[in-house]
Amino acid sequence: MTPTSSRNPDASPPRRYLSLWLERLATDRIERTMSPDQREQPRATVLVEKSALRLVALNPAAEALALAPGLALADARARHPHLQVADHDPEADARVLEGFADACERYTPLLACEAPDGLMLDVSGCTHLFGGEQELVRDLLRRVTRSGFAARAAVAATPGAAFALARFSGRRALVVESGLDLADVLAPLPLAALRPAPQARAALAKLGFVRIRDLQDKPRAPLAARFGAALLASWDAATGRTRIALTHRFPPPRFSAEKPLFEPVERVEDVLGLTEHLAVTLAQSLERQGLGARRLDLTLFRVDGKVSRLSVGTGRPVRAPAAIRRLFAEKVAAIENLDAGFGFDLLRLSAPLTEALAPQQQGFDTERETDAALDTLVDRLAARLGRDRVQVLVAADRHSPEQASRAGPAQQMRRVFEGASLAAALAVPPVSEVDADGPIRPLRLFTCPERVEAVAEVPDGPPIRFRWRRVLHQVIRCEGPERIAAPWWQAERAHLTLTRDYFRVETRNGRRFWLFRAGLYGREAAHPDWYVHGMFG
Repeated sequence: MTPTSSRNPDASPPRRYLSLWLERLATDRIERTMSPDQREQPRATVLVEKSALRLVALNPAAEALALAPGLALADARARHPHLQVADHDPEADARVLEGFADACERYTPLLACEAPDGLMLDVSGCTHLFGGEQELVRDLLRRVTRSGFAARAAVAATPGAAFALARFSGRRALVVESGLDLADVLAPLPLAALRPAPQARAALAKLGFVRIRDLQDKPRAPLAARFGAALLASWDAATGRTRIALTHRFPPPRFSAEKPLFEPVERVEDVLGLTEHLAVTLAQSLERQGLGARRLDLTLFRVDGKVSRLSVGTGRPVRAPAAIRRLFAEKVAAIENLDAGFGFDLLRLSAPLTEALAPQQQGFDTERETDAALDTLVDRLAARLGRDRVQVLVAADRHSPEQASRAGPAQQMRRVFEGASLAAALAVPPVSEVDADGPIRPLRLFTCPERVEAVAEVPDGPPIRFRWRRVLHQVIRCEGPERIAAPWWQAERAHLTLTRDYFRVETRNGRRFWLFRAGLYGREAAHPDWYVHGMFG
């Protein structure tokens, strides 16, 4: 990896991008579990195209036989009967590429996938952590090769230049120094390095344009008119005349702390201890900004390149290291097995979601301690069971019992209650404020009201007995009705327009039900039906 030495003194230091190309991803994925003798056999992947099986990807042995992608399988087998073939599986290749993208996050969180076989890493400002750009490239290629894949890499000042040099320079590793004139560096490369459309590339070849240098001195307007503006836009982006933005896999977190390890760790206790150590560093950064974390992500990088991700959320902003450790302890406890393989050699703790957290005076405020204790309990339950499984009910502006409340994640209810604590929202009213006969409505309703056979003394009166699920219930106490009319704007939906009269009834055996009569007698229904909508207790 010998960098080019000529410099352009007038150029300002650009950003640095690393392009990784897995040149035989499809065949390497198939062969990495095979023996050396099997890998030496010519092999290709095939895909149905234009009503025929055609070659898509080739291993080095197949390329040595002068086979090429796009060739019909029948023609290839006629030349070489012993050619091994397998179905081309883009989805499996994409999963492998995503796995490499996860592993490359150890170098930078700013990376993008360039399907079907490449990655683009923004390594600006972080290469010194790995001993420089050349050492970073060397370490990356060593890890990829150890995984059983052939790869090439290049570092340049623009994503387009790094892409072109990784694929068309003919070198396994190349680092272009900052400040070089990229137009001169890219000039010897073929025009395919600019990724022109197939039709434009064929037309350029017919006119004798083979290398990028062939376009340098030509008028731009005729080229754009003849071959499209995309070709010149790609050329300008590669040489740095215009800037393009990468679409990162994940938005980079504002606050992050990581710990590289010389000796990998495997024990859960060691992982939690290092998490608390990272939380101390993260808390200092958050405290300087007056913020607390609402979501925390722990990324664990294994020695073999695999990555494990743990994420926890909180109902209120936190930055106490001990509290962060407890949350991840609950998360780990919910996982059957935190597979460490041969150990984790890098841990990263980040806070992608933050919120203002002002300093609080510690004193004798027991109400605040109660609120904090309940919030802590909700956070621990959400970390262990899942955020969407810990819910609370919130009142809705609807009269219909089915729509009078809605369930939502408890950790988000602080926003719904407009800053009030979760404990205050869920607080039970004093005994003096509770109805002596119990709640007016059941806490839980049936998913669908169940029809019953009821008998009333008068057609529009309360029930005196009813049959539900083949059991006859005799009513000894009854209270009601609570009349609920359907919304007027739903008049066209006939099944929702019947007025309901709800009754709280108590049977002879002590069970309490919430019944309703659907429809006003004589006006909405000749013989109104009865339903049980819920049970008390």
